[in-house]
Amino acid sequence: MDRTRENLTIGALARSAGVHVETIRFYQRRGLLAQPRRPLGGIRRYDRDDLARIRFIKTAQRLGFSLDEVGALLRLEDGLRC
Repeated sequence: MDRTRENLTIGALARSAGVHVETIRFYQRRGLLAQPRRPLGGIRRYDRDDLARIRFIKTAQRLGFSLDEVGALLRLEDGLRC
């Protein structure tokens, strides 16, 4: 079983990605990053896929893509559009 998800809180994810916690929450509100379920009485946990997704978003922004364009790219990656 991959225990990576258990190791990244939102704060640890933000530090690893080089962003602020509020950036992660903003991406979640924009639909760019899924919000993991919160176990009963627990803390949401993130994994390496979430970290890679944030890094992709930041790289795309540095290359000049808007967040709307990044969202379209991510939908392609997720297989939501052909």
